[in-house]
Amino acid sequence: MNKSPLKIGLFGIGLETYWPQFSGLKERLEGYLNTVHEKLSAIHPSVVNAGLVDNADKAFAAGRQFKTEDVELIFLYVTTYALSATVLPVVQRANVPVIVLNLAPEAAIDYAAFNAMTDRTKMTGEWLAYCSACPVPEIANVFRRTGIKFHQITGILHNDPECWNEIKEWVEAAKVAHIMFYNRLGCMGHYYSGMLDIYTDLTQQYASFGGHIELIEVEELASLRKEVTSNEREDRLRVFYEAFDVQKDCAEEELMKAAVTSVALDKLVQRYKLGSMAYYYKGTGNPDNEEAIASIILGNSLLTANGVPVAGEYEIKNAQAMKIMDSFGAGGSFTEYYAMDFADDVVLMGHDGPGHIRIAEGKPKVRPLGVYHGKVGKGVSVEMSVKNGPVTLLSVVEKAGGLFLLMAEGESVPGPILQIGNTNSRYKFPIGARKFVNDWNSYGPAHHCAVGVGHIASKIEKLGALLNMEVIKVC
Repeated sequence: MNKSPLKIGLFGIGLETYWPQFSGLKERLEGYLNTVHEKLSAIHPSVVNAGLVDNADKAFAAGRQFKTEDVELIFLYVTTYALSATVLPVVQRANVPVIVLNLAPEAAIDYAAFNAMTDRTKMTGEWLAYCSACPVPEIANVFRRTGIKFHQITGILHNDPECWNEIKEWVEAAKVAHIMFYNRLGCMGHYYSGMLDIYTDLTQQYASFGGHIELIEVEELASLRKEVTSNEREDRLRVFYEAFDVQKDCAEEELMKAAVTSVALDKLVQRYKLGSMAYYYKGTGNPDNEEAIASIILGNSLLTANGVPVAGEYEIKNAQAMKIMDSFGAGGSFTEYYAMDFADDVVLMGHDGPGHIRIAEGKPKVRPLGVYHGKVGKGVSVEMSVKNGPVTLLSVVEKAGGLFLLMAEGESVPGPILQIGNTNSRYKFPIGARKFVNDWNSYGPAHHCAVGVGHIASKIEKLGALLNMEVIKVC
């Protein structure tokens, strides 16, 4: 829905009273600010730099600039002591999340060289160049008293990977918040009857993430299937054989149905400019609808792998979680408890239907299924495990009064899986399988969640802070 990239605001602060007193100090601090700008631009190119704000007039001007430029996150770089009155108008006017950068120019002052200076004025000017920590309590006090939420990063301008990795994570979280705000989520069909945990308040989804939700009839997909040409079908069949390890016992007829549906799904996504989707439909009594839904798995797997995550069983909350994980570059595959292996202390998790095939361990298999358990129809389905290594689980949880994010970090480990034509993996958690299950369940999530590769809990925590959502980490 939005072609414009995320814009980040940056400004430094200082005290104009110092400039005539300490020769070269302003230029030196502006040089530090330029360094921050360069480093930040290397992380994300769309940076709006309001310069060194050192009086109230410049503060109001910077606030107007950020508002006009539509920045969505501000980095406030504290170069030296500055009055809180030169900070407040900027962030009040912009009204977006603020990250306070308390960055010293070096790891430490060269005390010997400093104390060898004979000019007390020059000594004070040198000290002020290292004085970034001084006004941060003042700024924090004013932010707290005026209701402005802020976050801090304390570190060093140069040679501080920990500091700059944290800055990078804030930028990545802001990008995901931006993606979610402009995302179009399609909801096709209806809820799986009786799964009370997955029902959600759509207005609350808007309130928490923004975006747009499009309610779609299954008949639209069925109608688009009738428009698919034989050439489009054959081209999609070739894509299937490239993307999947199609097992020899898969019926050609079922693969052809899946190819037609896959092409129709792409057209449906293009029609509504969808960035994610949740779906479910019984289809009973309507052959066109039933065939469309029964043949949907491979097409939805391709969509999920290409930036349009699809959640089955009309799990709208989990479509949101999958989109978050995918936007972080971690994948985001639909999953739930399958079983527990107490011998190996792992939890088996997976789901029937589509999977995020880009995060598969090896080439995903396509297997024939004579019945979709608990659902109408039969056809072909995807069997895969998530790549061995670190993983993060994420659930968007609805409680009375709003949403929160629930997450856990673990490992996808090798071992036997259930070869039943479903996505399923073996997950080991640092607190053990028993405690993980008990702790995870205690927060009342839906039985579905999204799993992605890598440990990205710190990024999700930052996203929650930007969205003003509670985040709970189980392990």
